Amino acid sequence: MKNKYMFGGFIIVVFLGIMIYLFTQSNIQYQDDFTKVMNTNKTVKATGTWVKEEGYDIDKENKQFIFYMKDENGNKMKVVYDGTMPNNFESASSVVVTGKYVNGYFHARDILTKCPSKYEGQEVQTSTM
Repeated sequence: MKNKYMFGGFIIVVFLGIMIYLFTQSNIQYQDDFTKVMNTNKTVKATGTWVKEEGYDIDKENKQFIFYMKDENGNKMKVVYDGTMPNNFESASSVVVTGKYVNGYFHARDILTKCPSKYEGQEVQTSTM
């Protein structure tokens, strides 16, 4: 009988430990200030725009996509992504990268691009009779 309680207690402790771990891992912060991104060792979602003047590199040997981003304050950051360039990257109005800043660059594990909407800047015309 005592072994059942010990086993049940062990299962509860393991379950709570897993839940706490998953909660702390999913608590990713959005940052639009790259000075804060560069000074944290946590996984963050950095938001900015692609620096088109810097271009981008595709390292086929290492399967990496490399580019520079800037935040709204003009701070630049090198981004290295293990994967291929997103299809709509060149037309994106903003970029969100998820990862960590390590060894002088942002190591992205995910890239999201936001493209300009075809409805932006259009005025709605109404007719009055």
